Amino acid sequence: MKTIQWVFAAGYAAVALLFLCAGVALLGFAARELWHGVDPGGGRAAHARFAAVLEAVGLLTVAVVALELGQTVLEEEVLRKAHMSAPTRVRRFLSRFLVVVVVALSVETLVAVFRLAHEDPARLPQAAAVGVAAAALLAAWGVFVRLNRSAEELEPEAMEHAKGEDRKLG
Repeated sequence: MKTIQWVFAAGYAAVALLFLCAGVALLGFAARELWHGVDPGGGRAAHARFAAVLEAVGLLTVAVVALELGQTVLEEEVLRKAHMSAPTRVRRFLSRFLVVVVVALSVETLVAVFRLAHEDPARLPQAAAVGVAAAALLAAWGVFVRLNRSAEELEPEAMEHAKGEDRKLG
């Protein structure tokens, strides 16, 4: 059984490392796009510069998602050796994940609205749909947290244990 647990921990560590690599690669792409947008000697039109800066913002948003997911997997699955059967762990993991996704979708919605307002206003409803999806996720997450509050009250020792682990990792 210990061997299987080690294999899973190694797999999760590999996933976290690949998220890190993806995040760093996206940071590089974002820096390159940003440079294209602000390069004073580039001779590009203001519209092209604006598009490059918006693309950099979008890439940075996805980079943050990749880095945060890598950190979450590393902390929850490798360092803490969390058991997802514990309701407190599930709520914490899901909350960390959804915060990142909702923020990323919200930023991507803004980027898409700015880009499409200049390039193709007929596609603005598609950008709005992404924003509505982010809002729906946020609302569903709020309902989930509210409905699961009673579970936290039933297992106060699990919450204290999780807070103790946070202090050790922090």
